[in-house]
Amino acid sequence: MGKNHKKLLNNLEELRRSAGLTQQELSESAEVSRKSINAIENGIYVPSTVLGLKIAKTLKCSVEDLFKLP
Repeated sequence: MGKNHKKLLNNLEELRRSAGLTQQELSESAEVSRKSINAIENGIYVPSTVLGLKIAKTLKCSVEDLFKLP
């Protein structure tokens, strides 16, 4: 993780809920644990590029829709 990760804006929870998915359903689609999805939503963990792309594909959005810098 980069030193500025706490400044990363994260819309994952909002987009996941809008898609009607639980954390468990999203985690299964993205091939990670539910705890990983929870940690990303809470800003504790910054996902890899590959994981960000998998999540974006599942939610039918761009990575930029999920994560932004202020």
